[in-house]
Amino acid sequence: MMKLYFDPSRCVRATSKFSTCTKCVDAAPEHISMLEHLPAFAKATGVEAAACLGACPTEAFALSDFSVTEFFFTFLESKVRLISSKVNVPCLSVLSVEHLISLALASEEPITLDLHSYEEGTHLFEVIENRIEEANFVLSSFSEKQLETNLDEAVDIDKKEKSQEPSRRDFFASASLKGALKHKKTFDDAVEAEELHHFEIDASMISKIKDKHLPDKRKILFTALKRADVPKVFEVLPEEEVSFVSQKFVDEKCTNCQICYRICPTGALSSNGKFSLINFDAMLCVKCHLCHDACEPDAIHLQPGFEIKELFESSQRTLATFDVRRCNECGNYFTYEGGEVTCPRCAVEEEEAIFLHANAKRMEKEKDEEK
Repeated sequence: MMKLYFDPSRCVRATSKFSTCTKCVDAAPEHISMLEHLPAFAKATGVEAAACLGACPTEAFALSDFSVTEFFFTFLESKVRLISSKVNVPCLSVLSVEHLISLALASEEPITLDLHSYEEGTHLFEVIENRIEEANFVLSSFSEKQLETNLDEAVDIDKKEKSQEPSRRDFFASASLKGALKHKKTFDDAVEAEELHHFEIDASMISKIKDKHLPDKRKILFTALKRADVPKVFEVLPEEEVSFVSQKFVDEKCTNCQICYRICPTGALSSNGKFSLINFDAMLCVKCHLCHDACEPDAIHLQPGFEIKELFESSQRTLATFDVRRCNECGNYFTYEGGEVTCPRCAVEEEEAIFLHANAKRMEKEKDEEK
């Protein structure tokens, strides 16, 4: 039985308390919830919450005994061009939009996604269908390749009867107290399975959170795009129609506080040694929205459109530049806004020193007057 695993160090919500990302909950609302700002789920949760794998921008979720990255390469090596939960994946929802685009580009033959096993109108069906539609929409802007879907009876598959483990929900519904005492182990296992995983950020995890990590699905997309023909004309897609990548701009409210590129989980936002600019690489962006959530003056914004050119000719753009100088007092670099070449910290210290000096003189004068 596959189980769901979660790595808090890769979750953007662990990076900042300001993060509002709920993509995993939106994808699997019946199984994933937020507990003390981090995702939580029952200990026995498995394939039923697979949709969170394809939704998480930083690949913080995984299933035991299954790797999406490994599946990508083994699938392309095989002759099968059907992706089905009855053949080669635990659930179609483990595949992100990036995976779907990459599979279509890397395959010489059309790929069919088997939707026959999913009930139309359900949340899971809509999640999978929306990802396929987005993948085909992005593909249509630069390629003739499209993913196909199958809603009819799936192809004949050698079905092996597997012993079904008793459902823990059925157990709770039918078991009496006498039966529970008779089968104490089963009862204990069921209770434990219903308990929520409670994830916390400890000291050992802090250093992992600071590491920049580009998800495998983005590396796979890089590889697949190299095999694609470069279009003669590059389209611009509406920003809201592309969920996995973005382009940004910074307005005049930016104070160069440095928080955006310090917390960016992939390094899409960066600076130089003097912290005198903000660079942005769209193809490293996973659209987790963390930089927007943490920006106090709300100075960073999404461009209205995403330029397909970035997929083929990715470039690092400078979003903002600052006049950075060395402080005459402490020698540290700071963002200069005119006046004396003194950093804000030294300016505050100087103000405090002037205040204390004036206060001391006032107290001395009051003592002299009392005499």
